[in-house]
Amino acid sequence: MLGAAWLAYFALTPMTVPAKPYEFTVNAGSGLKAVARQLTNDGVFAEPESLLIVARALGKGQTIKAGTYRLDGPTTPMELIDKLERGDVVLEEMLFVEGTTLRQWLAQLAAQPRLKQTLAGKNEIDLRAMLGETDPLEGWFFPDTYRYAPGTTDLDILRRAHVAMKKRLAEAWAARDPAIVLETPQEALTMASIVEKETGQGVERPVIASVFENRLRRGMRLQTDPTVIYGLGERYDGSLHKRDLLEDTPWNTYTRDGLPPTPIAMPGAASIRAVLHPASSPYLYFVARGDGTHEFSESLENHNRAVAKYQLGK
Repeated sequence: MLGAAWLAYFALTPMTVPAKPYEFTVNAGSGLKAVARQLTNDGVFAEPESLLIVARALGKGQTIKAGTYRLDGPTTPMELIDKLERGDVVLEEMLFVEGTTLRQWLAQLAAQPRLKQTLAGKNEIDLRAMLGETDPLEGWFFPDTYRYAPGTTDLDILRRAHVAMKKRLAEAWAARDPAIVLETPQEALTMASIVEKETGQGVERPVIASVFENRLRRGMRLQTDPTVIYGLGERYDGSLHKRDLLEDTPWNTYTRDGLPPTPIAMPGAASIRAVLHPASSPYLYFVARGDGTHEFSESLENHNRAVAKYQLGK
């Protein structure tokens, strides 16, 4: 009776943890015995056997989930066992913003101390091989919030984002407006990345997409600054100069016809939807008003007036 009373007392008494919050990690393949030993070493328990006896008495603890666990408040050994069986692990969050580039994503991943870093020193060719791809990867990761357990690899996050983008794009492409000029999902992704970089107000996305659609249909060059900036790479100093617009790179849509060879950023779902269902408009030009919106024009004459008003202050 004394033994049963002690076990009941032990099972229902909140544990004393060395810090609040207290975290510990259960490695893959570890059992409750290893956890009990680890927590004893950390000073949570005086000895590991009591936790094991309680688990056996309750018929629990045979299968526990790997991961990092956090104890924020009072927790009893019985609650701990339930937590381990449920796999109630700590999950971190990482937000990737629409319009960011692969280079920015890799830097963001490298800055996360709770990710297992496997991509250091790897170039894009290496990364393509790791993801099972042969084509350039820019644009092919879906911007979203990704939750992960500490110890997850940086590659795993990228792989999830890559799979998500391929799935989202395939679904959107299947439901596209059949009248659009874009011929492949790759072209849609590239166009969406441009719309993403050009859009300040979300409601304008379909109209901006219609401008580029109209220009492509008429054989006009896209003449969009974000593609030029992307082509400059790290040489871009924050200001776009006339010499930059004249420098011929594969992404300079002032010097080259059609779409650039790759996306220039990671577009979100709204931009993908906009290029696959553009607004019906007569516009061929737009210029920023300076408040996040644009002035759209059908003719070059009207566009020049808008440029003079909003960009030159005339």
